[in-house]
Amino acid sequence: MIIISKRLLDIEKNRGHVMSRAVRRVRRWAAAVVMGTVLVGCGGAEKPATGKAGADDSGPKTSVNVRPIKASTTITDAQGVTVTAKKPPQRIVCLVALCDDMLAELGMTPAATNSTLLAHPEFFGKERARKIPVVPGGFLSPEVEAVLSHEPDLVIGLEDTHGKLAPALKGATTFWPVQPSTWEDSVGYLRDLAALTGRTKQAEAAEKRFRTKLARAEREKSDKTSLIIFGSDENFGVATPKNDVAAGLFPKISSYPWKGRGVEGSYSIEEILTRDVDVLFVETLSFGAPDGKLSDKLAKNPLWSRIPAVQNDKVFEVNSDVWAKGRGTRSLGLVLDEATAALR
Repeated sequence: MIIISKRLLDIEKNRGHVMSRAVRRVRRWAAAVVMGTVLVGCGGAEKPATGKAGADDSGPKTSVNVRPIKASTTITDAQGVTVTAKKPPQRIVCLVALCDDMLAELGMTPAATNSTLLAHPEFFGKERARKIPVVPGGFLSPEVEAVLSHEPDLVIGLEDTHGKLAPALKGATTFWPVQPSTWEDSVGYLRDLAALTGRTKQAEAAEKRFRTKLARAEREKSDKTSLIIFGSDENFGVATPKNDVAAGLFPKISSYPWKGRGVEGSYSIEEILTRDVDVLFVETLSFGAPDGKLSDKLAKNPLWSRIPAVQNDKVFEVNSDVWAKGRGTRSLGLVLDEATAALR
């Protein structure tokens, strides 16, 4: 029996979580608590629009209204982290792809990054992205000396992965640890960064685009059952709204019965078969040289061919940089585009 676990390494760590026996922690950015503190500078995680949640557990309908953002030298994010900048940050080093996503939305370029997200054609594209310096050490162990060599005004990293770097960066630059659990958190971080950098109009426009796209997808909600899996081999995991930001969108746009259970191996392939999955999204995660698609590897298992999505050619290999690591409004907008097209 193939066991489906919860999202492991923080897919970068990686969704920054994948389920290979060698790596048992990838997609956990959704492992924080849903928070909604309003910040100084009009940033902060956006609270869901008021409304009655439907019986399908998809939650309140998304409002397309965007509150104005006020520029500020100090913000306090949804997790209570306060960041102060003497002047608007210009040189920002990204240690997590959410940072790259936010900078792209604000019309900025990172001083350095350890993500490949910006090479995606809907971001900067390969030619422009390859000109951005890469922080050695990868996602898990970025080198502090290399980070500081870029003379950053601000360094943005994932709290549960890069928080340990804070002491080494203190006094030399400002470190902002982020930990998004929901799309509202991601919007809140974008608003906060816009307040700090003074790029408020760009953030308002990006938030409006995303909210409009999500609201439209909600109105056209599919009755099909969907599933997101991730991994590098048959030891794969199921993305749930509890452990993954992108998966958190799916109860709003389709039937998505997958719940985080707090234990690894919570879903068996037999149980997945009982849910009659109509559309299946696959994130192949590699930790080294690519060695083939996850869907091709799973095709060797006889149970795989019994899934309705497989039988009806509705299995979609998706870009893990966007679906698992991006977590920002542009990445999540692309997830909505691809998901809603596949669910029609």
